Amino acid sequence: QVQLVESGGGLVQAGGSLRLSCTVSGLIFKMQAMGWFRQAPGKEREFAASISGSGDTTYSAASVKGRFTISRDNAKNTVTLQMNSLKPEDTAVYYCAAASVTRSSFAPMRRNQYDYWGQGTQVTVSS
Repeated sequence: QVQLVESGGGLVQAGGSLRLSCTVSGLIFKMQAMGWFRQAPGKEREFAASISGSGDTTYSAASVKGRFTISRDNAKNTVTLQMNSLKPEDTAVYYCAAASVTRSSFAPMRRNQYDYWGQGTQVTVSS
């Protein structure tokens, strides 16, 4: 059974930091590209960051570039999103996602490229 379990969300003041983690089970983790998406109330789910199975390729959305960093630990089946300099507009439910890929350097950025999703974790940034 495939499971993606996010943790680390919460309430933080603007300018603060949070670290989200996602632990994956039921998959060969190193063969999964991993992504973080987010969905604010009344908005579409949008791409935040992704990382290839090998960890050597990462992409970030323009809105988070320079503030959010995605990383992974293939020994622990975990992907992490370090979020710094948080803004109220970062408030959303954050979802971890896994994509089965054949190229270890591929890091997808579209929702429909991902096969498995976590339940999400709420991040709220107060002004």
